[in-house]
Amino acid sequence: MILSCNNISKAFLDKDILCQASFYIEDREKAAIVGINGAGKSTLLKIITGDLAADEGQVVLSRGRTMGYLAQHQDINDSHSIYEALLEVKKEILALEEKIRLLEKEMPLASGDRLKAMMESYAQATQRFEEAGGYALQSEVTGVLKGLGFTPEDFSRPVSALSGGQKTRVSLGKLLLSKPDIILLDEPTNHLDMNSIAWLETFLLNYPGAVIVVAHDRYFLDRIVTKVIEVDHTRVSVFSGNYSDYAEKKAMLREAQIKAYMNQQAEIRHQEEVIAKLRSFNREKSIKRAESREKMLNKIDRLDKPFEVKADMSVRFTPRLVSGNDVMTIRNLSKAYGSLTLFRNVDMDIRRGERVAVIGNNGTGKTTLLKIINGLAAADTGSVSLGAKVQIGYYDQEYQVLHMEKTLFEEILDEHPSMTNTEIRSLLAAFLFTGDDVFKRVGDLSGGERGRVSLAKLMLSEANFLILDEPTNHLDMVSRDILEKALSQYTGTVLYVSHDRYLVNRTATRILELENGGFVNYLGNYDYYLEKKAALSSGNSTIPGAPGWGRSDTASGGSSAESAVKQDWKAQKEQQARRRKRQNDLARCETEIASLEARSKELQEEMSLPEVATSPSRLLPLTKEQEENEIRLNELYSLWEQLAGEEE
Repeated sequence: MILSCNNISKAFLDKDILCQASFYIEDREKAAIVGINGAGKSTLLKIITGDLAADEGQVVLSRGRTMGYLAQHQDINDSHSIYEALLEVKKEILALEEKIRLLEKEMPLASGDRLKAMMESYAQATQRFEEAGGYALQSEVTGVLKGLGFTPEDFSRPVSALSGGQKTRVSLGKLLLSKPDIILLDEPTNHLDMNSIAWLETFLLNYPGAVIVVAHDRYFLDRIVTKVIEVDHTRVSVFSGNYSDYAEKKAMLREAQIKAYMNQQAEIRHQEEVIAKLRSFNREKSIKRAESREKMLNKIDRLDKPFEVKADMSVRFTPRLVSGNDVMTIRNLSKAYGSLTLFRNVDMDIRRGERVAVIGNNGTGKTTLLKIINGLAAADTGSVSLGAKVQIGYYDQEYQVLHMEKTLFEEILDEHPSMTNTEIRSLLAAFLFTGDDVFKRVGDLSGGERGRVSLAKLMLSEANFLILDEPTNHLDMVSRDILEKALSQYTGTVLYVSHDRYLVNRTATRILELENGGFVNYLGNYDYYLEKKAALSSGNSTIPGAPGWGRSDTASGGSSAESAVKQDWKAQKEQQARRRKRQNDLARCETEIASLEARSKELQEEMSLPEVATSPSRLLPLTKEQEENEIRLNELYSLWEQLAGEEE
């Protein structure tokens, strides 16, 4: 055991944050601390590191062990370059190298006992230098910097000139290079792109020490951790397994707790009714029996009512109109800033019902693309045109659609003046803003709270084309799950940028990867993208594309020197991939059919209402939507028959 936390308690003013929290970490163990926003995860990390004192309890780190901590926000003012800042971590090795070089210069000039002493010192120094990894130091530093998304051109940039996210990456690199016995990371993936997150996963999986991480990246946690420490309403519980294991066990546990509580409440009500009935007889014998039952009832160890899920947001995006089949057409689009070309000559078509995820490294131009589509930035060349009846709903990570000087109530009312006070309060309550929260200024909210306000406005927009820029940033796990379900059930079209691989895997029907100034098209989810990307890297695959759906890159099928066994293996893998894609397409088709059938039923019920049936202005759009639904359903039924036949 490397670390133990025993009965940790902490309160701020009159609010308890942690109560009697206890857990331990073994050598080399990888653990996650999870909980909704504000549960106390970062507070617990600060208590473990000693940056914050606990009111009660103690943290014990094994003797002789070292600890490293990366906070969420870094404000470092370092005059060194990025490369020099990371080298500073290895100053003992550098000093040893300097000593070796000095001895190499002086030994040829020495003789006798002095030479003998210098040679002995040189042998010891070179041995220590080798054991400390001195010969691999330069490549190790370079590997960490590249893994965290820095290019060789960035290495000479001064740390003081970097953005907050870049400084956090520098701090993470310094921490990883220092190699403490236990690493504590608070949201390490927030400022990393997908490639960097994948690199960090591999690094931590192979790390010889222990790791405690706070993160909302479910894909990351599933790969890394073997223990989950949950902070829930001041209490700490420990679960073995990764995040998916925890979520499954948590759901089962919560269901059992609710069932036990409800059963006990039913038994208590039954006993109270019996006691009241016995007392109503007003006889000595019945009164004694009632008193006896009361004593037994008072001895019951009453279960606490399970807490409701605080982050249980109610999110449902419902388009007011059905758009045409061609939602957006992009032709010859280019954008550059000075000598930096983000993308060039891009052609892209988005069709109704698609959920398209745009992925790529930081700084490649993903957010810029969304801004151009929304008219917030100008393209250098090319055009963006929308199809018939397309209504855009935009969610941007910089919250430009919000007005910082307004209250939450005003933010909703000014754009939807027909809504009543009760309707606005009910909407905001669905996004966890209750009571006087509705009168807070938008500018005073946290990043996560602003994100929830933006989602509330997006839901009211009734748009049929959602454009989302990092929609899960600052959202906790439960809120991310709810947003994911809302997007999966949405019958309109979605184009979004996200580093949340779990969200992309569960919601995307197509992935566009922005690299080298162009888009590569993958017809599938994130797992499919990974498989095809790996095959492309080995030169054994062709990426499936469609005309006008982004640039489609291909790779050759291999040389004639490959063995027949390898060719058979490749063919088998391709066949498996095609079958998985067909199964995914079939599942998505069934989901959309179910959604449209449910909507058709709702439309029929609404059209049968007397006040609607007698109002042409209300009946006509419903009838039109019903007709369009039927057309789309017929298309889907044909597609389903085709896919099901192929699967058989």
